[in-house]
Amino acid sequence: MIRINLLPFRAARKKENIRRQLTFFVLSVVFASVVMGWYFMKLSSTLKDLKKEEQEIKKELAGYQKTIERINSLEQKIAEIRKKLDVIKDLEKKKTGPVLLLDQIAMAVPKEKLWLTSLAEKEGKLTLNGTAMDNETVAVFMTNLENAELITGVDLKSTKLRSLPEYKLNVADFSLECTTYAFKEPEKAKPTAASGRRRR
Repeated sequence: MIRINLLPFRAARKKENIRRQLTFFVLSVVFASVVMGWYFMKLSSTLKDLKKEEQEIKKELAGYQKTIERINSLEQKIAEIRKKLDVIKDLEKKKTGPVLLLDQIAMAVPKEKLWLTSLAEKEGKLTLNGTAMDNETVAVFMTNLENAELITGVDLKSTKLRSLPEYKLNVADFSLECTTYAFKEPEKAKPTAASGRRRR
């Protein structure tokens, strides 16, 4: 009976298997390293592009910031100019207002039917006293005053018929109070803490 020793063959086969496994492992490591290297390079390239884009955006925002600051500065200057113009307009109105007011009152007087005997103005309140041919003429005068640009309100304080025997006439003495362009509502006093406690 012939006996064959298979031990060297098995050892060689085992070494071959180990060699194959090592080769596969090495190739796997090399492949993984190549893939990781490629992926790392790709990420580095993407990160570089993103940083470049970030820098461009920052530069663009810096340009916008300068524009915004300039716009804010211009808006402040415009607001200051408007305030100055309002002050100038107010001064011009105060300067020319009384002249225009007297002109409008004169235009409102019914000719040869009404005569003013006194005129007084204080803090936008105008008091007119005079004599008219009749009450209807006084009503016309009031309507004309209400239509005037610088007068905002007309109130009849009193009217009284008076006889003129020498002329055989009856006339109407009247007193009017008007609100003019210069009138300002008085500011209401703010309630103090003490007054609030008293109300409680």
